[in-house]
Amino acid sequence: MPSAPLPEQEYARLLELARYNILDTAPEESFDRLTRLAARTLRVPGVILNFVDQGRQWRKSWFGDGETNCSREDSFCAWTILSDDVLAVSDAREDPRFHDYKLVVGDPNIRMYAGAPLVTPSGHRIGSLCVFSAEARELDLDDQATLRDLAALVMDELELRLHNHVLQSQINQQDQQLWELRQTVAHAQVLEDINGLTETATTPEEVTLAVAAKIGEAIHADWTGLIAFSGNDATIQVAHHQPDLSPALLAFASRLPQLPCGVTRGMRGVTHTAYIEDYRQHPDALQEGVDAGFKSAALVPLGQYGEIEFLLIAARAERGSRAAWRSSDRALLDAAGRTVRAALVRRAALEASLLAARQDRLTGIANRRAFDHDLELRMQAGQPFTFALMDLDGFKQVNDVEGHAQGDRVLQVFALALRDTVSSYGQVYRYGGDEFALLLDPLTDERALEHVDSAVLAARQVTTRFVGASVGIVQMGNEDNPYCPSELQQRADTRMYEVKRRRQAALN
Repeated sequence: MPSAPLPEQEYARLLELARYNILDTAPEESFDRLTRLAARTLRVPGVILNFVDQGRQWRKSWFGDGETNCSREDSFCAWTILSDDVLAVSDAREDPRFHDYKLVVGDPNIRMYAGAPLVTPSGHRIGSLCVFSAEARELDLDDQATLRDLAALVMDELELRLHNHVLQSQINQQDQQLWELRQTVAHAQVLEDINGLTETATTPEEVTLAVAAKIGEAIHADWTGLIAFSGNDATIQVAHHQPDLSPALLAFASRLPQLPCGVTRGMRGVTHTAYIEDYRQHPDALQEGVDAGFKSAALVPLGQYGEIEFLLIAARAERGSRAAWRSSDRALLDAAGRTVRAALVRRAALEASLLAARQDRLTGIANRRAFDHDLELRMQAGQPFTFALMDLDGFKQVNDVEGHAQGDRVLQVFALALRDTVSSYGQVYRYGGDEFALLLDPLTDERALEHVDSAVLAARQVTTRFVGASVGIVQMGNEDNPYCPSELQQRADTRMYEVKRRRQAALN
């Protein structure tokens, strides 16, 4: 049994067929009417409107009995689409192309076949309108012309159907745009307020709680809360609730983070809003919530800030037949969730950028830029503080003998040890090279030197060379204080080098 060869530009033909969106659709009267008309006009017992897909022949409409859907290699129509002419076969049993086709040797026992291709305006043949009979018969030229005209009517119907679908799609799109415009107008002020909240200088916790309250009021939720996940712990804050809400539902909602199971536990790490229309039917519903009158919920991820993940929960109780979550509710909840998530990402990126700008890449402590800024703030505040400037003695020998990688290690250990030991009093800065600075709350010279000595001991553990520190300390707040940052740094620098000179003189 020879199979029909593929037409030229087969893949372009398949794309053209797909454009009509006709395959695997339900019967339509407009096409059934044409197959019935073909049967009456041409006086045949069987008519089929077929489309030839990549590996099959699929019938959209048919008149008569018998199963005619088949693979493409068993398809008469696969031969029909090779030409613009009608394919007429008077006796398929005598035709070497078809004599052993299953539609010939089995039901519906086709002997006479004639098919006119369905030719699109671009010239692709996507299927055929074909007639058949279980008796051998010649289809004269007039009948073939009629079949060709009927196939053209099928194509007209296909084009009309396509244009109607396009038009309906455009209408639906316009309706959707109008609906979205109305929702935008209805919720514009709410979203504007939410956006304003995200731009305030308040903490992420305060921002997300305020957003939860505003959304709860806007969508008339019975209860709205904010869950904060941190590690294995979770806390909840009530953002808004209706004054007449039942105490049982209030109590259940307040215990959501402590419940060992339930809906909220599965929402960690998700980035899309989840809607529960009927809480009773949810697989993770808790009987306590059902008994308390918990009807529906919207769970809106508000994003993560640091180690804390925020989840907004809006709930409705059993209050009549009002729909749980209308399209306008969903639009606002989804938009608000995206707004807050984006704001937290921006805030985290900004703080990370600011931190990176203030951080020394090698040691991880604050850098010279941070020092200049913080020193200016302390001097503007007018409060007493302790300023220390220090230089690592012997550091050059570490680099020369043990290498720069080991020298970097010494700097890192010294910096982190010093940061840890003074963290209760202030901050340590990498001033430059092997120089470091301290800005501390008032501390005696002796105490400040004790902290530096502790960091020196830590640094000595990672090198075989001797390292020490020369420290110049200025107590800001005395009567002889300098009056500007540069004078303060100059005085500390002078004292540091005095200490270094005395130490070197002692060694000599």
